Parts: sequence; C-alpha cells; structure tokens
Amino acid sequence: MRPPKAAARIADAPVTPGASVAQVTDQAEPARASAGRPLERRLVLVFVSLGALLTGSLALYLTWGVDGHWDFALPRRLEQVAALAIVGVAIAVSTVIFQTLTQNRILTPSIMGFDALYVLLATTLVFVLGSTVAESIDPLLMFGVNAGLMMGAATLLFKAVLGDGTRGLYTMVLVGVIAGTFFGSLTSFMFRVMDPNEFDRLMDQLFASFNAIDTELLGISAVLLGAGILVAYRMAPRLDVLTLGRERAITLGLDYDRTVTALLLAVAGLVSVSTALVGPITFLGLLVANLAYQLTRTHRHVVNLTAAGLLAIVALVLGQALLAHVLHFQGTLSSIINVVGGVYFIALLLKEARA
Repeated sequence: MRPPKAAARIADAPVTPGASVAQVTDQAEPARASAGRPLERRLVLVFVSLGALLTGSLALYLTWGVDGHWDFALPRRLEQVAALAIVGVAIAVSTVIFQTLTQNRILTPSIMGFDALYVLLATTLVFVLGSTVAESIDPLLMFGVNAGLMMGAATLLFKAVLGDGTRGLYTMVLVGVIAGTFFGSLTSFMFRVMDPNEFDRLMDQLFASFNAIDTELLGISAVLLGAGILVAYRMAPRLDVLTLGRERAITLGLDYDRTVTALLLAVAGLVSVSTALVGPITFLGLLVANLAYQLTRTHRHVVNLTAAGLLAIVALVLGQALLAHVLHFQGTLSSIINVVGGVYFIALLLKEARA
C-alpha cells in the first residue's frame, strides 16, 4: 500500500469518479507536472499579498487614533491583537479540518452545538446564581469550566456516535445539530422567565468581545492553540488523503477511524479555546476557509490552513478597527463578522444551487 505521505502528493489532482488507485496516480502525476509551476507562482503571490494585507491591517489598528499616548494605547492594543490572532487562527484551522472531514464547505464546527452549549452555560449561571455572583467568578475558573465542558461533551459525542464509515460521521453531525437545537430551546426558556435586568447584563457576556482580555487566559489559550496547530500540521498529509474520500484513503493505507477521531478532538479543542476566551463568532470560519480555497486553489492543507489563519486575523483586526473607530463600539465584533459572513454564506448556497 502507498503510505499516507506519498498519497498526499496526489491530493491536488482531479480524480475521475470510480477510478482505481493506479488510475488516480496516473491522472495525478501529469496534472501536477503541468500545473506545478503556475500553482507555485500563484501561492507565492497569494501569501505575499496576505502578508502585506496583514501588516497593513495591524499597522492601521495599532496606530489609528493614538494621538501620542503610545505608552497607554500600544500595550493594550497589542493584547487585543494577540487575542484576535488566537481566536482567528483557532476558528480558521478548526473549520478547514471540519470541512475536510465532512466533505462539505458550507459546514462549520458550530453546527455541532458548541456555541449553543456555551450560551446555555452562561445563561444557566446567571439564571441560577444571578448576574452579580456570575460576574464575580474567577475568569480562569470560568475558562476552564467552559473549555472542559465543551471538550467533555465532544468526547462523549464522538465515542457514542462515531462508528465505522462516513455514515457514522454524518450521524454525529446530525446529533450535534439536534443537541444544539435542544440547548437553544433551554436557553430561550430561561430568557423568557429571567428578570429583564439580569437579561440585559447577560447579553453583554454572550457577544464576543476583545475589549477586556485577561492576560493569564491569553497565555493558556496560546499554549492550547499551539498544541492544536501542531496536531493539525502534523496530520496535514492525512488530511490531504482524506480529500480523496473514505474508500480511497483506506486503500492508500490510512487508519481512517483513528485519524478522524483524532482530528475531531483537535477541532473540539480549538473551538473550545476560542469560544471560552471571547464567546461565539458563528460565520468567521465559513468566511475565511472558503476565501482561502478560492485564493489558493489547491487541496494541500498546509497551504489552506495557513491562508485561512492569515485571513482570519486580518478579518478580526479590521473588524475591531471598524468597531472601535468608525462605529465607536455601537455594536459588537461578532455582529459585524456575522453580517459579512451571513451574506457570503447565502452567496455560497446560491452558487451551490446553480451548480
């Protein structure tokens, strides 16, 4: 059998449905030979452009409206940039992996109910303890509870539902959708019976905010993000093989069930880190992942993961600059991202319908 790393070399080539492994290889090699140089030039141009865009957006955000008060503004903004980068990369990497596993580019990990579980936990704390007590809980403890609960729920879901083959994977997605709907129903019930003043204070917690980030949480999140990224990049060749489909991946020597389970746990960990740090941002992953696919036009995950991460940082930094200096915090960053991402999502649906 061809080992996964060797098999990953054919991931960029078009594959005829029903072709054998030998035919896949025969189709792949000429395609890569003929398209290799233009593709490499395109990728260089893409990453140079993304690097310039990232540098420009960071410079804009860090210097806009400082008016000489660098000693106060710069350290605070650098902390916000670090939080934006951690959240953006975590969401981007988890979304690219999840879309590869599900073979669907309009799905995101939020469909598994992680965002709904976070909202349910925050609502339950305010509903039972009151907003004053809930806000006095140590942020590090809350971060650990949120991340641990989401990881625990994901692990139970994967062990209970994920069986052999693609059917198990799609059954797991369906169970996640049902669980998210159930969590949302419980949350809506508590919203209706909650004191209006408590509800107003709760709403401030449920929208993603980068204005007051605990530096200790940033350090922990950075370590967890680094572990997740290490797993993602080390398993990038296996992700390349998974783009060929389950049957071909198994034929090429991939341990499908173990690989999918490990990648899903990495996705759950990354989503837990980003959500527990600042709250849910629904459409960011969908937006940056699909933009990365369109820019790179390759199936190599090392490339797509990097491009999606850079795009996520740029989107969040520009969105935060718009929120702070144009809208003067009359809104939330998640609402800006969700409006843009929602429009893009509708455009993707219309494109799929025409196709």
